[in-house]
Amino acid sequence: MPDRQTYANHRRYWPMWHFFAFPILLANTILLIVYFARTPDPASGWNVVVSIALLVAIYASRAMPLRAQDRIICLEERTRLERLLPEDLRHRIPELRRRQLIALRFAPDAEIPDLAGRVLAGELQTPADIKRAITSWRADHLRV
Repeated sequence: MPDRQTYANHRRYWPMWHFFAFPILLANTILLIVYFARTPDPASGWNVVVSIALLVAIYASRAMPLRAQDRIICLEERTRLERLLPEDLRHRIPELRRRQLIALRFAPDAEIPDLAGRVLAGELQTPADIKRAITSWRADHLRV
């Protein structure tokens, strides 16, 4: 893990998943589909179904904790915004979308009022826009 997280290096890859398990499961599914297309029988068809179910289950087992993590990040960021935003912007916190809140977590406290104001004004809309606008990156090494 780099000592200093930035927009360029903040994406998190879990090698066991991204570079080992998922590619093998995907290759297995493709090979089983090809085999079934060449030799259609109930057993090879069932292998395709099980392989697809395994891919879906493994994906879901990763997606569900990420969703819970996103909810926690949103709660943390709303709490932080309540503390840091000026009174005229506090009542607009509910207007921020989930992906915007998640992107704002990389901004240090000093930059939050300006960035949140720019997001609420429509100047910064996408998570990438928000992240690129951050001048002093606040690392998040705990995201899975």
